[in-house]
Amino acid sequence: MHIWKKIAKYAAVTLFWVGLWWIASLLVGKEVLLPSPLVTGQKLLSLARDSSFWLSCAWSLLRIVAGLFIGVTAGIILAVLTAFFPPSRTFIAPLLTVIRSTPVASFIVLALVWIGRGLVPSFAASLMVLPVIWNSVTTAIDGADPSLLEMMQVFSFTPLKRLRAFYLPTVLPSFAAGFQTSLGLAWKAGVAAEVLSTPRAAIGTSLYASKVYLQTPELFAWTITVILLSLLLENAFSALCGKWIHAGRRNDA
Repeated sequence: MHIWKKIAKYAAVTLFWVGLWWIASLLVGKEVLLPSPLVTGQKLLSLARDSSFWLSCAWSLLRIVAGLFIGVTAGIILAVLTAFFPPSRTFIAPLLTVIRSTPVASFIVLALVWIGRGLVPSFAASLMVLPVIWNSVTTAIDGADPSLLEMMQVFSFTPLKRLRAFYLPTVLPSFAAGFQTSLGLAWKAGVAAEVLSTPRAAIGTSLYASKVYLQTPELFAWTITVILLSLLLENAFSALCGKWIHAGRRNDA
């Protein structure tokens, strides 16, 4: 029953905003400026009948997810390094601050000079993810209870046992929160990088082409595709993060 109430709630919210969109399109009266939901839906169905649509979606997902996991892996490694070797933080923290503060468009333009355009979306996504994961993991490690660390030393816990009994349960909740934040950042940065770098078979490339040729219904259809894929990623990884946290608590118990 709870699931059906949730579905009804989301359906009502969706209908409300689609209704506003429909009214706005009627008021504007120009498809090139604001196509109606019906026209956009028809265009989306038309695109979905073409295999190139699914190929673009698959390649965009592959590029962005690859960048996400590169950024997550690098963030964890740097967090462990700065947590257990404090002098390294003096050199690494300013670099991550610069990455966090610099507009993603600047990195995309630089990446177009440094690497092939097909790698730019992954590069941009990983850069946006890196400082978020580093901060989440570092904050969790810094906030660890020192008395528990002393107890493990007294009882001569092996490094593996310390990892399973203490560090994983301590870090996982903070990491999961950072990971969810990183999902949105990676997706936005990756699609933006595709728009600027225009690699083959990419959602961003199709968005750019739609804008250039003033194909507004197609532009809206691709935008809806981006939103749907983003929601798919967030829900999939939210479930995964929930399993990680549950596993961490079970190990803690």
